[in-house]
Amino acid sequence: MKRVWLKKGREKSVKIRHPWVFSGAVKRIEGSPEPGDTVMVVDHDSEFLSYAQYSPLSQIALRNIEYDYNKITDDAFWAERTDAALEQRKILYKEYDTDSVRLIFGEGDSMPGLIADMYGSCIVIQALSAGAEKAKNIVAARLNESLKPDFIYERGDSEMRKLEGLPEVSGALYGQAKRYIVIRENSLSFNVDIEAGHKTGYYLDQKLNRRLIRKYCEGKDVLDCFSYTGSFSVNSLFAGADKVTRLESSADALDSGRKNINLNRLDFEKDEPIDGDVFMTLRKFRDQGRSFGVVILDPPKFAPAKRNLQAAWAAYKDINLLAMKLLAPGGILITFSCSGNISQEEFQNVLAWAATDAGRNVTILERLYQSPDHPVTLSFPEALYLKGFICRVDPL
Repeated sequence: MKRVWLKKGREKSVKIRHPWVFSGAVKRIEGSPEPGDTVMVVDHDSEFLSYAQYSPLSQIALRNIEYDYNKITDDAFWAERTDAALEQRKILYKEYDTDSVRLIFGEGDSMPGLIADMYGSCIVIQALSAGAEKAKNIVAARLNESLKPDFIYERGDSEMRKLEGLPEVSGALYGQAKRYIVIRENSLSFNVDIEAGHKTGYYLDQKLNRRLIRKYCEGKDVLDCFSYTGSFSVNSLFAGADKVTRLESSADALDSGRKNINLNRLDFEKDEPIDGDVFMTLRKFRDQGRSFGVVILDPPKFAPAKRNLQAAWAAYKDINLLAMKLLAPGGILITFSCSGNISQEEFQNVLAWAATDAGRNVTILERLYQSPDHPVTLSFPEALYLKGFICRVDPL
């Protein structure tokens, strides 16, 4: 097998089973491996460390997949990993009313760069690294054999593929694919666009949080910022909100939200869709003296890389400060960050700065995370990308 030697002192992360090795840690390579090939990783003294998938065009040069020297990383290896991920989901979702779940979460399931989501009777798969690209057909075959979905569709349009030198490819791997499907989640129904929707079509990571926020919305005027297709708004209306204002910069997303409200036979007269920039519209609301009982902030990733941190902190502070000012006394702020480069502690600090500048007393009621079908290993805390807070906001 082809080998990769690490520089002295750079083996520590591998020994604690962190899945990534960056290109700067590589000393030399033997055997000219192709992108996605499995290689043996050794330390500067040629002692075995791991088997890893090789990505020559990425800053993450190696993605570790196995730490047992005697393990054979063949087709059966990937089938076993797939089986283990599926078995875990059976345990996680025995008690939940949903037909949609993340089946495979990359490094969280020791399958780096590979994503598989089940939406009702179909599966959408993404290969985001060179190694995942080589393993995807084996995994898809195992998913097809085990779950017998109506179809398996590949979404190969992610920017992450470009960083790996992979082409954009999307289409059915098994069966006859349909673009639009309807899923069930927490006693509600939602339309999913598997071809053009965000991620693989829907934000499965928020499924439990969407149910959790219901208890805060009954009888309240709710402002849902970055509402996308309205999943938080639908849950708010289902819980008995007096009114929901959906704020989104995409007319298509607002239309999708209205369709989801109608799909669940909720009162669309309580729905106020607004097409506009969130930052500008929140300022407009402030100047108009509008107030809300609940404000939900679920923005896109403000810090896709560490170089974006300063700008991200400023953006998070800005929208949270404005939201706090728009809340009636005793109002509820439900706020999230999906930036993996910002820790929960850092996000909490940003909220503290926002509260100080807003002149508000803010109390944390609940801490929120991604749903458990997005598992986080102790050796890879970076996988805990979604964090949130439910807070009560009062005047000083």
